[in-house]
This record gives sequence, structure tokens and C-alpha cells, in this order.
Amino acid sequence: MNELIIRQMRPDEIALAVDWAAAEGWNPGLSDAACFAAEDPEGFFIGELDGRPAAVISCVNYGARFAFLGFYIVRPDLRGRGYGLKIWNTAIAHARRRVIGLDGVVAQQANYRKSGFELACANVRYGGVVTAPPVPSSNIIALTDVPAALIEADDATVFPAPRPAFLRAWINAPTHVGRALLRDGKLSGWGVIRPCRTGHKIGPLVADDRASAEVVLSALLASAGRSDIFLDVPAVNRDAVALAQGLGLSPVFETARMYTGAIPPLQMHRVFGVTTFELG
Repeated sequence: MNELIIRQMRPDEIALAVDWAAAEGWNPGLSDAACFAAEDPEGFFIGELDGRPAAVISCVNYGARFAFLGFYIVRPDLRGRGYGLKIWNTAIAHARRRVIGLDGVVAQQANYRKSGFELACANVRYGGVVTAPPVPSSNIIALTDVPAALIEADDATVFPAPRPAFLRAWINAPTHVGRALLRDGKLSGWGVIRPCRTGHKIGPLVADDRASAEVVLSALLASAGRSDIFLDVPAVNRDAVALAQGLGLSPVFETARMYTGAIPPLQMHRVFGVTTFELG
């Protein structure tokens, strides 16, 4: 077996991982590569054989206690030769003592358990064509007009670690549209929609209740027009599942959100759309 040479990706090489994810049917966003390096540019790895890409993976460190693993892909013609395990071990080592999260395909849950990951919940991707309903609230504003500290504080209630650099990149990406619902000066709901290889994805979508989520969702859909829409929903949030089904969306894909250890308590009842399966 030829030796796999593993190194950190350069920022411009992250697009390769995104392209490979697209080939696997994961339908990444058009601006994902530019946003993903913001939080931890050293968290992306590539394995090469004879100078050619053979495997990719990421393990992005969020602060001192949490990391998220994604983009775990071996080139199809090289699978089953042990290259995946080698680059996996490199990514895990990058996290050091941090608790690691991932969204794994259901078929791989048993393998991830062998590495110390335990199931937290299922995330289900719902998809379909949606015609934007009317936006019923005058309290909707652009997410870029909301103070960053307010968004970061709210995000900290639904994500296991602070991620200010990523949020700034995600919200301000040229192709992304963000909307927020304010009530009495409080952030009651917010979300981002982005164009993908196919249609648009909405994520994150965070709200105090289903009604607030629907208001934000309507505003986001209005920016996309009639399009294929994808929403990644935590199955534990029954209101989120009902919202997706109420739009006429159908399940198209499922992942297992897993962690290697304890994470802070999260307000999953407020998560109506996961940000991204690749970075959490």
C-alpha cells in the first residue's frame, strides 16, 4: 500500500472537500468553502497519494472545549484500504481533549461508537418545492442589522460552544440572506438561507416557538422565490418536524448527531433548522 501523506489544507483547497461532498449527494452551499475556514483554518486535512488527493476530513475547534468533525470522505476508488482511518486519527488528534461532535450517516453509527461517539439525536433533512407564503410581521429585519453580540448570545443557547468568527462569516457571506424577528427588543427568531448546488438550504433557524419560526421562515423564503428548499430538522423537536411537514417537505436524508462526551444543555426546542451537517 502506498503511503498516505496527510497535511493541513490551504484555505483555497477547502473547495475540494466541498466538491467531494457534493459528489456524495450532500448538496453544499455555494459559499460554504469561504465560510468554513473562518473559525479554525487549521482544522481541514487532506491525504495524498503520489501527489493526488485521496482523502479529506475536517475537525474544527470551537474554543477550548468543543470541536466538530465533518467532510470525512475517501476517494471512491481508494476505499477499504485503511486510508480513511489514518486521516480520521489525524483529525481526532487535532481536537486534543475537546468533546467532538459529528453528523454521521446512519449506516456508520456503529463505527463511530467504536471511536467513543454516542448518539444524541437524529437530524432529518426535509426537502421540496415551496412557494413563499406572505410575511405577516413588520418586526422582521435583516439579520445583519442585529448586533453581533445578541446573535452570539442566542446561538450559545443552541450550540455547544461559542463560534463568533463562523457566525460573522456565515451571516455576512454575499450569497446568504439572514432575517430576524424582534419583539420588544428581544430576538425571538432568526435564520439564514443560502443557495446550494441544488435549490436553497435554510440553516440555522432558531426561534422561541413554531409561530416565530414560521414568520422568519416566510421572510427567508421570500428572498428565494419558488425553489427547492431543504431544512435540516432535529427529530427531537416535534414542532420543527411539524413545521417542515406543514410546508409539504418530505424526508430525503438523515444523520446521527453524536458526541464523544457531555456538552452543555441546549435548548433543542428552539432549533428549527441545523446550521450545517459539516460544521454543526
